[in-house]
Amino acid sequence: MNAEILSVGTELLLGHTVNTDTTIVARELSTIGVNVLYCATVGDNPARLEEAVRQALSRSDILVTTGGLGPTGDDLTKETVAAAAGKKLVLHEESLRRIEEYFKGRLWGESQKKQAWLPEGCTVLPNDVGTAPGCVFETETGKIVVMLPGPPSELTPMLTRYAIPCLASREQAVIVSENIHVFGMGEGAVAELIDDLMQGANPTAATYAKDNEMFVRVTARAESEEKARKMMAPLSAEIRERIGSYVYATDCESLEELAVQELLKAGKTLATAESCTGGLLSKRITDVSGASQVFEMGAVTYANRIKEQVLGVSHETLEAHGAVSPETAREMAQGIRRAAGSDLGVGITGIAGPGGGTPEKPVGLVYIALSDGEHTWVRKMMPGSAGRPRSRSWQRNAAASHALDMVRRYLQGIGGLEDAGLKR
Repeated sequence: MNAEILSVGTELLLGHTVNTDTTIVARELSTIGVNVLYCATVGDNPARLEEAVRQALSRSDILVTTGGLGPTGDDLTKETVAAAAGKKLVLHEESLRRIEEYFKGRLWGESQKKQAWLPEGCTVLPNDVGTAPGCVFETETGKIVVMLPGPPSELTPMLTRYAIPCLASREQAVIVSENIHVFGMGEGAVAELIDDLMQGANPTAATYAKDNEMFVRVTARAESEEKARKMMAPLSAEIRERIGSYVYATDCESLEELAVQELLKAGKTLATAESCTGGLLSKRITDVSGASQVFEMGAVTYANRIKEQVLGVSHETLEAHGAVSPETAREMAQGIRRAAGSDLGVGITGIAGPGGGTPEKPVGLVYIALSDGEHTWVRKMMPGSAGRPRSRSWQRNAAASHALDMVRRYLQGIGGLEDAGLKR
């Protein structure tokens, strides 16, 4: 079945409230095989709301509304949706009893009772957190309407405990997805590689861009999760084969999570020396649970004097090549490994911008080094094109991601540690 999600509330249109309801509902609907084809937001205006409801019911099998079920005068979802669907409202005694119990010992008025009036013949969805119940009913034309409260703290338990099981009894399919994460190759280049693989109807493949990386989502619809995964397997395998070592994981949260996993698996430790990234690499690593077992230390060595005193970068290297150079990055990685007594050391130095660049060393030039005590590899991160200036935060995050990519390549033994950079 195909669904539409209609979020109700003027505060959403004004930007005063972030609409997280749509994400929550869409994600849960996908688990029971319901395709979400449309999402819309409408304010607390009866005429516009009714128009949106009629349009949704004309093109979708299921309409899920969020918000507008409360006691105030602008909570008009129930009344408007019921009228558009040809349903009258009746008092639901059990819901009224729950509301009375909720307000026991507190002041409350007739407006609260309004929440207990629900479409005739509906299945009531209890509100275990607040007062406004939700409901599910079927229109004369066989369309299914689900009405849920707006606050996520009320919507989520009602959706997962009551609404989804109710809908699942009508839907005999599941939708399963997996994300193939890619670093070092941009969305455009990946799309060209797998263009013919993205033409299928079931399973499907689609590319999505993220900051400094991208992923390919493979999705299948079947009677069970097991069947869906069997359908996806050949397509996912072919995609990974074509993209090669730029695929770093499937359904892994991040490069840092993978790096920590690989360090734990190998029984190795890591230390970092950062200049332009200002500790961002260390922060990303230590955000991962279990990092304490593999991460020894991180040093932010901005000043040349500190690079010399703490890391042992030679004065001659800094004089001859400058702080932003492959030679300095190399000695930073070697120095932090020695200082920490770790198996691996990473050194990062560059120009994050927006100022500080020169024709010889422009903004965006970064050197990332990885040392294991015997060998040291240096990757050069090139500036973006003149027409696409990158922010300071983007440059720093990209540099940290390159470092993590070098660590995972080293630990996985797949080479490419000195890859020149992103393939767009």
